[in-house]
Amino acid sequence: MYRILIVDDEKIERTGLRLLLGKMDQKFEITEAVNGKEALEWLSCNRADILVTDIRMPFVDGLELVEQAARLYPDMKAMIFSGYGEFEYARRAMRFGVEEYILKPVNPTEFQNAIKKIIRVLEESKQEKSRRQTEGSLFKEYILNAIFNGTDAGELEKRAAGIYPMDFLNSYRRLMLLEVSGDFFENKSSQLLGGLKLAGLNADYLNVSPQQGILLFKSESDDWKETARRVLGILEELSGKDAKCYVAVSSGLKNRSQLAERCRETELLMENRFYGLDSHIFMAEYDVECADDVQLDDNTLIKQIQQDVRTKDMLSLSEHVDRLFHNYRQNVGFSQIYVKFVFSSLLKVLYEAIPGKNDRDLNEEMEVLYRTADIDEIRRIIEKNIQLLEQETQTDSGNIHREVEEVKRYINTHYGEEISIEMLAERVFLAPSYLSTIFKKETGQNLSKFIKICRMEKAREMLEGTKDKIVSISEKVGYPNVSYFCQSFREYYGMTPQKYRDQGENAEQDEEAVALV
Repeated sequence: MYRILIVDDEKIERTGLRLLLGKMDQKFEITEAVNGKEALEWLSCNRADILVTDIRMPFVDGLELVEQAARLYPDMKAMIFSGYGEFEYARRAMRFGVEEYILKPVNPTEFQNAIKKIIRVLEESKQEKSRRQTEGSLFKEYILNAIFNGTDAGELEKRAAGIYPMDFLNSYRRLMLLEVSGDFFENKSSQLLGGLKLAGLNADYLNVSPQQGILLFKSESDDWKETARRVLGILEELSGKDAKCYVAVSSGLKNRSQLAERCRETELLMENRFYGLDSHIFMAEYDVECADDVQLDDNTLIKQIQQDVRTKDMLSLSEHVDRLFHNYRQNVGFSQIYVKFVFSSLLKVLYEAIPGKNDRDLNEEMEVLYRTADIDEIRRIIEKNIQLLEQETQTDSGNIHREVEEVKRYINTHYGEEISIEMLAERVFLAPSYLSTIFKKETGQNLSKFIKICRMEKAREMLEGTKDKIVSISEKVGYPNVSYFCQSFREYYGMTPQKYRDQGENAEQDEEAVALV
């Protein structure tokens, strides 16, 4: 339904136009004003789609009304009617969006045809706006997906030039990587967004996989840990009691150049789910507020370090030890004895894993540690033993390569089946955390991304080389939900599977036509 504002100081004229509009097939919501001043007062609080006005009126004439109304609502269309002698005068109003000019006395057919013409213009404008919004939204998803898959930012700038501005990327302030066991994001992403909206949490969403999604927040939070708790609560409520839910929160974002880095940061944080910890929220920034907080974090880190030592994950071991030292450099509210006790526990963990070490060696080094004067000396002792552990237990690089290649072969062969990191790790007899680490080191991609890329490329090959239906291809590449498959394909390639296939067929037809010529 379109809203029309009729402005004329003659009631009989207004009534006549209202009757003519009432005889048309289109339904209208009609408002009347006796002059331009009254019309502007109404427009200050209301919007009209079409303005129909006389020119000569007291207080504010029709041309001034059209000019001021155009500033308020640039998309509003206007029609002017007046006497013959004012035609040249009225032509000046065309630059303010006047679509039609009708002479008095108004011809009913001419008036109705003019209204129909304006409606066609409005419909075309609405469709074009909707098309641009849809294309903009799709391209926005494509850009974000490309960034998180490691596409060079400069290359993306070239692709986006003249199509869609990339300034929106600068609006993000924090990322959250979400993970839920099963196929939660394949079926319940819309429910998640609805739950976030009800909770007053405004964020853009990006699909990663059936198990993972990313939230991009445009405003800062006073307490990101509390925000993460609220998001986790929504995930748990929607997924059910048997599902495992996790949230990884990035550090802050200043501009779009940091987006890819923050995404990698959340991926690393999410690896903590493998350590069997009680926590389901992993923060990039841990701000120490009191001794109890530090102690709780130490307990978590020691568990992680024990897992790193068991799985021979030296990269994660160094990272977690660094964080443990960082905590005590940031907080001076502990006695030296307590700090030394914490790191003597760490030293014991390391000694138990270094071949050739015995209790006497441990006791001697413990005495050295307890005689240290500052935390830097403690760090030198710990790092010396980490180096010994690395020398003694370093995994043969050829074995690592073979294990990664075995995982890649399995994914490339079984992409149509359900695949999880835990299942892949079991096949090559590694801990999931360690497999995840060496796979990323060897390939430059995490496992979830590698699986998605494999499935997307297989889907593309099928679209190009077969006549299979979209729903059939979706199932063959491991997506039982065809809607989710189409969404994932569109985000990855920037267009729907059907459009991709149509473009390929059109290109083949053009080549055949050229060959015939």
